[in-house]
Amino acid sequence: MPDTPPAESSLLAPRHWPTWAALGVLRAITWLPFPAALAVGRTLGRIAYGLAPRRRRIARINIDLCFPERSEAERAELVRRHFASVGMGVIETAMSWWAPTEKIQRQVEWAGLEHFEAARAQGRGVMLVGAHFTDLEIAGQPLAARMDLHVMYRPHENPVIERAMSANRSRRYGKAIPRHDSRGLLRSLREGHVVWYASDQNYGHKGSVFAPFFGIPAATNTGTSRIARLTGAPVVPFFSARLPGSSRYLLEFLPVLEDFPSGDDAADATRINRLIEDFARRFPEQYLWVNRRFKDRPNDEPRFY
Repeated sequence: MPDTPPAESSLLAPRHWPTWAALGVLRAITWLPFPAALAVGRTLGRIAYGLAPRRRRIARINIDLCFPERSEAERAELVRRHFASVGMGVIETAMSWWAPTEKIQRQVEWAGLEHFEAARAQGRGVMLVGAHFTDLEIAGQPLAARMDLHVMYRPHENPVIERAMSANRSRRYGKAIPRHDSRGLLRSLREGHVVWYASDQNYGHKGSVFAPFFGIPAATNTGTSRIARLTGAPVVPFFSARLPGSSRYLLEFLPVLEDFPSGDDAADATRINRLIEDFARRFPEQYLWVNRRFKDRPNDEPRFY
């Protein structure tokens, strides 16, 4: 059965008051100029670095695994920069919910739009394949303003935050598709819509293959290949990042993937992972290293976390 949304009265229970207060503060921060708001985000990230030892440990393990060529001091600094980026991502999420679209669009630099237009010219739905970077939410707003964008999402465990996210999704996107609703995703593409999809989170062995990511076998969802095969939708890699030293954002489309799917799910997953890795190397502090990307291991290998 589908999840039943909590009654409005239950969301006003005293246990939820701190969350409501935090959302109120976040909304007020969105009124600040971009540089000031992001400065608040960096401070939040530094606080989280000190208060979240488990996530700090996960990020450090991931960065040690993926950047062995860097010195100990460089990897430690990258972890600190990552937490600052995560903090900015929290503020950017609030801005994606409440800041005017025009305010965000003024901060955007587009690249490779011709690749998206070439895919759209095929007259079918388009699959934008991306990954989890810390600016993900704020990049979605100008993207949705440009196209009828349907997005995959994972419901939040906190019902108050989920309510805020749901309201934003309804307002900004053509449709929000729960992560497990594969039929809804296929329907959107077959109807000719643009769908954003990511395969870079570890959901276990089912529906996954182990494909290299930074040279390490990582459980990678094969949904990208399966969906492209079932719908015939062209696949366009799409990534976004906060540009260094500024409050501007790069939204970049890459050329349509040729000969995709290839019929070899492992080869396709390796290809997608390499694209994500290339972008993560350009903006290393912005990939979501606090997630356990290498949680599952092949052949009962020792776990990293």
